[in-house]
Amino acid sequence: MAFGLFKKKKDKIEKQDTGIISLKVKDVVKETADAVSIHFENPENGKINYKAGQFFTLIVNVNGKEERRSYSVCSSPEVDEFPAVAVKRVEGGIVSNYLNSEVKAGDTMQVIPPLGNFTTEFSANNSRNIVLIAGGSGITPMMSLAKSALNIEPNSKVTLLYANRNADSIIFKSQLEALKDQFAQLEVIHVLENNDDNYGEHQGYISQSIVQQVKESVNDAQAEYFVCGPTPMMDIAINSLKNLGVTEGLIRKESFTPSSSAVEPTNESEEIVAREVTVILDGEEHKYTVEPKETILEKGLDEMIDLPFSCQSGLCTACRGKCVSGKVKMDASDGLSEAELEEGYVLLCVGHPMTDDVVVEIG
Repeated sequence: MAFGLFKKKKDKIEKQDTGIISLKVKDVVKETADAVSIHFENPENGKINYKAGQFFTLIVNVNGKEERRSYSVCSSPEVDEFPAVAVKRVEGGIVSNYLNSEVKAGDTMQVIPPLGNFTTEFSANNSRNIVLIAGGSGITPMMSLAKSALNIEPNSKVTLLYANRNADSIIFKSQLEALKDQFAQLEVIHVLENNDDNYGEHQGYISQSIVQQVKESVNDAQAEYFVCGPTPMMDIAINSLKNLGVTEGLIRKESFTPSSSAVEPTNESEEIVAREVTVILDGEEHKYTVEPKETILEKGLDEMIDLPFSCQSGLCTACRGKCVSGKVKMDASDGLSEAELEEGYVLLCVGHPMTDDVVVEIG
């Protein structure tokens, strides 16, 4: 999962834990015909430390091959006893189909601890408007954020604009209804492509006019917007917010697919050639040469170096490292905040060395 964020210079950069842990599956709940939530037991040494809106990377063996995929948490660390992720079945998706069909309570799974910037700090003293715009499985991190905000910030209002094909495809439908009954400060607005049963407030797709109605209803120039879902929906929502005068600093996005735009070298004369890099992992230096059509991660894995990774598309930040020397070009940088970019952090899965003195420290 991806995991982009409109850049905020004040972001705090934290060292990420890339150690793999084993978690026992407590329960698998069928949320819709093609989506499940997977709930995990806490490890024996205590609860997992994660933030609302972050994601876990699950490592599974499918047909004899190790696969890694990142899935957002749908649980709230402040509310729920057990951490959980939600997985929607994707046509042809190796891991999503496996998780929907095969995983059961009692199974043990390998998990990379939580990562991600799609979050916010919660405080009982906050009094703010939080607007969540989601489509399909993009509801997953929104559930985590909403539950945390509603339970921790009684003076804050949460508005959820949620798009789906029809009422039967609404993930967490019953949970959302229960939250509405429990919290007066929660408003849920459904946009359904097929609304024959009149369950939703809008029929069709999220549009600028619908976003404008929500913005005008919230009536707060400092409202914070969180956007997650299919790329076309996200583009419409974000462009609509910009057109309506919302500044980028108030918009956060979580992408499940990489951006189509790449980060180009600032000097047009630069070209990607074979260069040696040094990667520091757990205090140990590894030197190897990266060819033009390889990324730093790909070559490192070929060299049998146990580098952390997950999405391999510049979204999840599992392979994040700090470039302490030289210059690295990335094909995409959606997963990094502006603060991380300014501090020199890079993503090895989309990174290419542009100088002969590249040194990257993982973490």
